[in-house]
Parts: sequence; structure tokens; C-alpha cells
Amino acid sequence: MTAQVEIAAVPLRPTRAEAEEAVRCLLRWAGDDPAREGLVDTPARVARAYEEFFRGYHEDPAKILSKTFEDVAGYDEVVLVKGLTFESYCEHHLVPIIGVAHIGYLPSDRVVGLSKLARVVDCFAKRLQIQEKMTVDIAQAIQTALAPRGVGVVIEAEHQCMSTRGVAKKGAVTKTSCMLGAFRSSDSARGELLSLIRG
Repeated sequence: MTAQVEIAAVPLRPTRAEAEEAVRCLLRWAGDDPAREGLVDTPARVARAYEEFFRGYHEDPAKILSKTFEDVAGYDEVVLVKGLTFESYCEHHLVPIIGVAHIGYLPSDRVVGLSKLARVVDCFAKRLQIQEKMTVDIAQAIQTALAPRGVGVVIEAEHQCMSTRGVAKKGAVTKTSCMLGAFRSSDSARGELLSLIRG
């Protein structure tokens, strides 16, 4: 007897009109009148803002990293781009996560344009996130696309779900890292990368 596998249906994306109505509902729930002059256009503005905030759902990191360069004159040391600013949104409270990402890798036989690393950060940041997952996702996307000898990603961010509500600890910074390949297996390689990030 063959087992039946139940596959969950993927919900259809709501229409723009449904999204705007949801914003009106939240405005009423907050205690305001969505029909008043200052709020009448807010639902449309929020829908447009969400398209920008969450555009990462419609971007493919593999496609971003697909164009590589092999003519590197034998360069095989660390490539580091640090201080890549980003804004993301906490998946638990839908409030901003503001931070910087540092990405380093040890090329094997090819490199990628530096702006592509910035775009990969935004690809994952422009989704509902937790910082730990975002750190790993960025590192794994680079590892898969470039097959370098090592990848290291360090993220430092302030979570407004912690600074503007709840414990309200302003200025608290969360740091996460994901080290793959040589940066995980070699203390000296990892130390060099972290030293370059701090420098």
C-alpha cells in the first residue's frame, strides 16, 4: 500500500486592494480613522513601501552571483568588502533591523564583481528576517555560486524590536558570523579575516 503524501497549498498572493484594506484595518485597530485627510492615502503608500521593503522575495541570489571573472592574475588571498549597510525587517514584529554586513572570501579560480556582494546582502535583507538566518543564507549563497576555498560573513545590527519596544535597550548591537571552508577549519585564516574586518 502506497502512503499518500499531503502537500500544503501555497496561498495566493493578495491583491493590492486587499493589502490596502488590511492597512486600513490596522489603522482602525490602532484607534485612528483611515478616512481622515492625513491617512486617506496611507494604505497605498504602505503597499508601495512594502514592495520596496520586501523586494528580496523576487530576487534570486544565484542569478546575482552568476557573472564571475576568472582572469585574476593568480590572486588567491582574502577578498573583503566591509561596511555594507542594510535595512531589514524582523519577522517577529515587522520592525526594522539596521546594520552592516562584512563579507570575505578566499577565491579558488574566480571572483565576482564587488557590487554583486552588496546586492546579495540586499537580496536577503529585503525579506522578513532573523539575523542568524540572514548571515547563513548570505554565506551559503556565495559558497554555492563561487565555490571559493572559504567564505566568512559577519553582521552587526541593531534590532528595533528590542530598542523601541519590550526591553527598550537602545544602542544594543547583535553580532553574528558564519564561517565556511578555510575560515571555519583554519584558525589563522579566520583570524586574518576578523583582523581585516576590525582594521
